[in-house]
Amino acid sequence: MSADPLHRAGAPPRTPTNPPPSGSGKSAVEVRRSTRRRRTVSAYREGDRTVVLIPARMSEAEEQRWVSVMLDKLAAQESKRVLGDAELAERAERLSGQYFDGRARPASVRWVTNQNTRWGSCTPSEGSIRLSHRLQGMPEYVVDYVLLHELAHLLVPGHGPRFWRLLDAYPRTERARGYLEGVVAADRLPHVPGARSE
Repeated sequence: MSADPLHRAGAPPRTPTNPPPSGSGKSAVEVRRSTRRRRTVSAYREGDRTVVLIPARMSEAEEQRWVSVMLDKLAAQESKRVLGDAELAERAERLSGQYFDGRARPASVRWVTNQNTRWGSCTPSEGSIRLSHRLQGMPEYVVDYVLLHELAHLLVPGHGPRFWRLLDAYPRTERARGYLEGVVAADRLPHVPGARSE
């Protein structure tokens, strides 16, 4: 899972660099097959690409499945690291450039602790974006979706068709919305007395 310097040495067989599954936020995935690797699969970031190390005997279908699993695991690991406000602003700038041609330019982007019923908010007149601290620790693609949602409000204030067309550019919009809906639904479930929490 983590970067493994032992597997970087030598020249293991590689598959061509492929575009990542939609919404991973990285520009490429490189799969490296190894005859010495029997069962384990690992992955690490190398610049702007993700390297996935798999056994040489794996089928094409197994490879695709494991690439997806490892990308999700890496994203979950990365999301546990809490971004500061400066990093959040840099991320917003990167997302604006990637999905909105840099047209959405917030004056400020920051975490707030007073938003318990919203994931984020935007004041277009001030160019300010605020994200709820409840997003911290959620997968990267979910935080990116909320950032993009608020960035889109700098270009289109309401939630009309033009607004949703802007968000269609982000390939993980539906998945992120489903994740957030699941969190809200789970919060509404009644607490069962005697249930063990992990």
